[in-house]
Amino acid sequence: MAEIRHNWTREEIAEIFNMPIMELIYRAATVHREFHDPNEVQVCTLLSIKTGGCSEDCSYCSQSARYNTDVNVHKLMPKDEVIQAAQNARSNGSTRFCMGSAWRNIRDNRDFDRVLEMVSEVNEMGMEVCCTLGMLTEEQAQKLKDAGLYAYNHNLDTSREHYDKVITTRTYDDRLETIENVQKAKISVCSGGIIGLGETNEDRISMLHTLSTLQTHPESVPVNALVPIDGTPLSGNKRVSTWEMIRMIATARILMPKSMVRLSAGRTEMSFEDQALCFMAGASSIFAGDELLTTPNPEEDRDKEMFQVLNLKPRASFKEAKHFDLNMAE
Repeated sequence: MAEIRHNWTREEIAEIFNMPIMELIYRAATVHREFHDPNEVQVCTLLSIKTGGCSEDCSYCSQSARYNTDVNVHKLMPKDEVIQAAQNARSNGSTRFCMGSAWRNIRDNRDFDRVLEMVSEVNEMGMEVCCTLGMLTEEQAQKLKDAGLYAYNHNLDTSREHYDKVITTRTYDDRLETIENVQKAKISVCSGGIIGLGETNEDRISMLHTLSTLQTHPESVPVNALVPIDGTPLSGNKRVSTWEMIRMIATARILMPKSMVRLSAGRTEMSFEDQALCFMAGASSIFAGDELLTTPNPEEDRDKEMFQVLNLKPRASFKEAKHFDLNMAE
């Protein structure tokens, strides 16, 4: 039986991370089956409700106003359009609807009031509502909670040691403070990172160490592969391999057994076989739709075909991890 720990050392994590890949996958799959149905994968939809014009300098991001990426800037979407997108997502099998806005931080204004209305109405559909809106205060987190927000995404992106080589307009501690504010409001935390930012394996281990030693593990840990965007400083970075994604997913699964590990950006380069190995290693979620904010993503029909080929079933909303006995599964 896997132990839920918050006192992992970097040396212990490095030992796991550097295991022979087949042994690592086997160990991660064993942990995964203790807490999750390995035949279930949650389908999520991510919608950019306010795109571009961000003042941040995140070196990978197409939405930064500092880079010429040909992204069309648009203001906050009308509520009716967002609700229609959520209804379409639910009809296509998504049980989690995420709304992203290219803000550095939330401001207490009419736009935020409109987001609160969106959260409330999507919540009434029975979907898990997630937002990623930048930094927020404890009071703002509580407003989102009161409106019905289920989860808040705020990625660490990379290690503390590598962070200032990627972003300079906010600090690592700013990100950790936002996560703390979300947890104080008793909102589910979604926090992971991106690999392929020029970091080392030691940086990847360091980021996993930060996440796995939080007093409460993030309920959701997205693992993203950098999708290089023309016009950004990281446009020339080499795409990471599937094996690197698998190694990150498997290590995260072992360190944080109850967390949902999400196979996020970068799936367009993966075959069904590649993704099957990621699911075996502990991933239990994908994002559907042909776009993740502004980056390409597999089309929904392609994902439906993958679910049929792999005999996967969609995971329901609001389902929590628990010790799972495959012999008792229906």
